[in-house]
Amino acid sequence: MLTLFIADYFGGMSLDTKVEELKAILQPILEKHDFFLVDLEFVHERGDWYLRVYADKKGGINIDDCALISEEYGEKLDELNPIEPAYYLEVSSPGAERPLKNDESLSDYVDDYIHASLYQKQDGQKAFEGTLSEVTADKITLIVKVKNLKKQVEISRDNIAKLRLAIEF
Repeated sequence: MLTLFIADYFGGMSLDTKVEELKAILQPILEKHDFFLVDLEFVHERGDWYLRVYADKKGGINIDDCALISEEYGEKLDELNPIEPAYYLEVSSPGAERPLKNDESLSDYVDDYIHASLYQKQDGQKAFEGTLSEVTADKITLIVKVKNLKKQVEISRDNIAKLRLAIEF
């Protein structure tokens, strides 16, 4: 039912295709101000549509940056009118424990503390937290603490379900 509803709004276009179109409209605005896209989602919740943009920049994004993106992107969306149903535009920081989705920028997080969720158990665990020390096309390497000792853990990229920044306690 929701699939037919979405196709009706987007002229037969899938939601994934629409999201890619919306990202393409947003990208020049972000690049102009040295921001980068962490995620963009267009979702239907409690009877309303939400277009959510999670953006960041080196050193972190602030409320004024979010307002700037919202204003410029909102104007461009009004001009192009790529979305038929009424929607709310929300622009925000991805947060302190943001997901790491972009393979190209993963190496930017070397030396940061991250959480890795796995598809299959490795060393009896489905999740690891530690400092990202290396990123290759095939694996990532974390330095994890085990009983106050540091241990290097190599995780195959094929076994990674999700990666996110984490707060070290």
